Amino acid sequence: MGHDHNHAHHDHTHGANKKTLTISFFIIALFMIVEVIGGLYTNSLALLSDAGHMLSDAISLAIGVLAFKFGEKTANYSKTYGYKRFEILAAVFNGVTLILVALYIFYEAVKRFANPPEIATSGMLIIAIVGLLVNILVAWIIMRGGDTKENLNIRAAFLHVIGDMLGSVGAIVAALLIMLLGWNWADPVASIIVAVLIIISGYRVTRDSVHVLMEGTPNNIQMDEIIQVFKNKPEIIDIHDLHVWSITSGQNALSCHAVVEGIMTVQESQLLLKSIEHDLSHLGIGHMTVQLEDSKHAHENSILCKNHEENDHHHHH
Repeated sequence: MGHDHNHAHHDHTHGANKKTLTISFFIIALFMIVEVIGGLYTNSLALLSDAGHMLSDAISLAIGVLAFKFGEKTANYSKTYGYKRFEILAAVFNGVTLILVALYIFYEAVKRFANPPEIATSGMLIIAIVGLLVNILVAWIIMRGGDTKENLNIRAAFLHVIGDMLGSVGAIVAALLIMLLGWNWADPVASIIVAVLIIISGYRVTRDSVHVLMEGTPNNIQMDEIIQVFKNKPEIIDIHDLHVWSITSGQNALSCHAVVEGIMTVQESQLLLKSIEHDLSHLGIGHMTVQLEDSKHAHENSILCKNHEENDHHHHH
């Protein structure tokens, strides 16, 4: 473990995030097994669908833990951004799993509407209540220990757990309706509501992670402000080939060519690059590659001169 930390703050939240996710994973995985057995035993689809949601939770938490583990490995030459991309690939996998689980629940629910089975409601009620408590506990652990604002993985885990809570609440309501009013259809209805939740979160996770994989411009980046940074430097006449992309959640990279006036000494250009880097780091850019060139070698396709609507283009590999 003994590698030197240059980002003390970053590593603290990193360690806390990993620990939070690990604890949450074990609690959720254990309860998911309880819920699957309970769902089969009491014959409740609402419990099974809540377990399905918990399965997707457990997967995303496990992915989160692995992502943090891989992320600790330093970048090597063949994978220059370390294993940061793993998080994103894992997120795609998770999103797809979610969608499949939801489809299965829809299929089961439709069958059950046609002929509703008998349900052991008291068992269903007890398990659903325990499930709700378990989810509240995990949500509290994540809120307290994790960085829910910045990190995609932690945020996803938190939203999942909130979804789980709703699933448990649905199962509780369904059990009460069946017990008090004999409404057997409440069970498949509750499971369909959970399936809708699962599909929505699956779609979101998949969409966001694919956006990162396709190296789209990160959502939290203001291109205008970035261009302004370059405009504000008196030495820079123009920039072109500007690209901004995400390596993984919360880590953005930028590359561009900047055209400078006249001939600059090495010191001058170093100072200029340092000040650009400083300004960009405030705008959420962690890695910057800027190539300086003099106006003689400047290209035609500039950004600052033309209006930059048309060349808000992303680079293609």
